[in-house]
Amino acid sequence: MIVLGIDPGLANLGLGLIDGNVRKAKHLHHVCITTESAWVMPRRLAYIHSEVSRLIETYQPEAVAIEDQILRRQADVAFKVGQAFGVVQLACAQAGVPVHYYGPMQVKKALVGAGRADKEQVIYMVKASLGVRELFNNHAADALALALTHLAHQPMQAAAARLARA
Repeated sequence: MIVLGIDPGLANLGLGLIDGNVRKAKHLHHVCITTESAWVMPRRLAYIHSEVSRLIETYQPEAVAIEDQILRRQADVAFKVGQAFGVVQLACAQAGVPVHYYGPMQVKKALVGAGRADKEQVIYMVKASLGVRELFNNHAADALALALTHLAHQPMQAAAARLARA
């Protein structure tokens, strides 16, 4: 199963692609899409949309895992990230790829075994799980962590879907 993990953001949006299952996952690609603060908002959103769409078209993922977090402290940041979150979901919907949402604590628990793990522990587990020596960007590392989290949750989701159909 090819999974695209997405760490949403407006200035920096992490993307990570893996292939495999919960026992054996292979790193395919990771990147951080960066938009300039000097760009007008429509240009930033269009760029994010086109890059996510291009990656989906190139790799044909079977699922997308997006970090689902609520930014409560800074309304202006939450609004901007929400717009990027929206265009990412639009790109997924246009491609017909199912989207799954995971909170930061779910990711930490799936990878490290503790919902309060620190970022270094998560990055270590991403590198160890995928055999990646260098992750040059925390956003891309978070995206790969999300993809791995989906692989960990996928067997339960598939079983639930079978029960729902029965």
